Amino acid sequence: MSEKTGTFSIVKKTVRFMLKEAWSCKRSYFLLQLFDIIFQVAAPFVEIIFTPLLIDELLGGRRIKLLIIYTALVCIGGIACTFGTNFVRISEERIAVLFENRISEQMSRRVMELDFQLTEDKDALDQIEKARTGMSWYSDGIHGIIGSLSKLVSSLLKIVGSVGVIAYRAPVLIPVTVVLMVITILLQRKLSQISIESFKSLSKLNRIFDYLFYEITDVKNGKDIRLYSAEDMMLKKAAEYNNGSLEQSRWEAKKGLPANLTLSACDCVRDAANYFTAGYLAVMGKITIGVFSQIISAANALHLAMRRTAGAAQELIERCNYAYEYLKFSDYPPALKKGSKSVENTSHTIEFKNVSFTYPNTTVEALKNISITLRPGERLSVVGLNGAGKTTLIKLLCRLYDVTDGEILLDGVNIAEYDIEEYMKLFSVVFQDFKLFAFSVEENITLGEKGKDVQKYVQLSGLDGAFENGADTMLFKQFQENGVEPSGGQQQKLAIARALFKDSPVVILDEPTAALDPLAEYEIYNSFDKLVGSKTAVYISHRLSSCKFCDRIAVFSDGCIKELGSHDELIAVKDGIYAQMFNAQAQYYT
Repeated sequence: MSEKTGTFSIVKKTVRFMLKEAWSCKRSYFLLQLFDIIFQVAAPFVEIIFTPLLIDELLGGRRIKLLIIYTALVCIGGIACTFGTNFVRISEERIAVLFENRISEQMSRRVMELDFQLTEDKDALDQIEKARTGMSWYSDGIHGIIGSLSKLVSSLLKIVGSVGVIAYRAPVLIPVTVVLMVITILLQRKLSQISIESFKSLSKLNRIFDYLFYEITDVKNGKDIRLYSAEDMMLKKAAEYNNGSLEQSRWEAKKGLPANLTLSACDCVRDAANYFTAGYLAVMGKITIGVFSQIISAANALHLAMRRTAGAAQELIERCNYAYEYLKFSDYPPALKKGSKSVENTSHTIEFKNVSFTYPNTTVEALKNISITLRPGERLSVVGLNGAGKTTLIKLLCRLYDVTDGEILLDGVNIAEYDIEEYMKLFSVVFQDFKLFAFSVEENITLGEKGKDVQKYVQLSGLDGAFENGADTMLFKQFQENGVEPSGGQQQKLAIARALFKDSPVVILDEPTAALDPLAEYEIYNSFDKLVGSKTAVYISHRLSSCKFCDRIAVFSDGCIKELGSHDELIAVKDGIYAQMFNAQAQYYT
């Protein structure tokens, strides 16, 4: 969506989206909105219509029967409107929770469906923050925007009714009221523009602010914070960004001060005009005291309705501008090219052909002119120091990023031409920074997939008997006090069990055991290699745990493949990178 989209277009698209979502989620909500409008419009006119009659009767005939009737109408009408409004508002708030949950679910799904590349992109992260805050406490989401629309409709109806009363009783007040209304609308628009500008400036600040306070309160950071006395630094940074947020609020208040002062002056002029005109007519005997009160009530109702209309219109515009960030996020352009070709159920050959890659918003090439072919059933070990480009190779292979130059071929076809979901099913990957969730052992392994015996993979990964409740054991303590905190080794085995459960034709270990000592790492690689069977496997490490049982070894350095061959071939290269690395680590593998 274009940043240059006009205000009317933004409001129209956003309101249409909200109405559609509300209709899909809870149709009875619209009936509540209708009753809300009726009660809101009726409330002031109970007083405007019946109070003057009561006053004139008290000052005139004082007929008991009429006094009782007028009093009853004022009381019953007021109570009915108040009760009806409160009942509707309570019911609406309950439904608003459903709307909020619906949008949260949609937002979560959209974030998870984003191309991975965008999850590391600053602009995309800022847009996610704008969408999250814009759709929640800035706009109040579906209920906030439809509520503003209902408020606008009810205010317009109040204007029509109030103008009718004033035009009948004191038409001279109409021009003054219209002029003040125009001024009010312009000032409200100015305040709205200032608020929207402030919101856009706060998106990045809010994202950093939320991160800091999350890290401060995350108990997993407790050891580092305490051992390194990081409390002062964390709180100092939090205070720094908190002050930045307060400074933005001060800017908004200072910028809007002239408009707010002018609005107050307009209120004074309006009150003076109303009371002078109605008082003059009463003194001249042209109206009764009851009609005097009616004119004042109608003028006040008209003023409030105009202010409410202007406020509701600007509130609707503001909220739509905030919520429109969610619509922009929903249509955020993909980072990867998406094909539609099906992946054939056969053995696969993967070829990197002159592949180079530079991460977005950087200038240094992470990979330079990589060419290598991975044959079906082959074991490939990718080794090299940290930062050599090993993990980048896997990110490109798994289509987490697209290559900058060259191409990756699957069975002779560029991988960008394949359906991306089908293509990703080819790979079972255990990254160094794999994630486990506060769910059961079974859920962490299957991630929702059904139809296979989970216990088999628990046993294969060496976790059989590791947890008291087996696959039903809950991990971590976020949801259950008796949740288990698995050891580092257990977590790695769970990640491996997840990879085995997926049962993809290509399996990849990307240094998930980097925290272990070399001998323990070798044992895990060796055990995993036996479990892989005839599948194609890629093992990545800056150590050489997997090299001896792999068919070939690719030695990475400075983003290039410097050496490629079997262990025996590379160890024989005098002064070669692999030979030097192996000799330096030989004590662990001999």
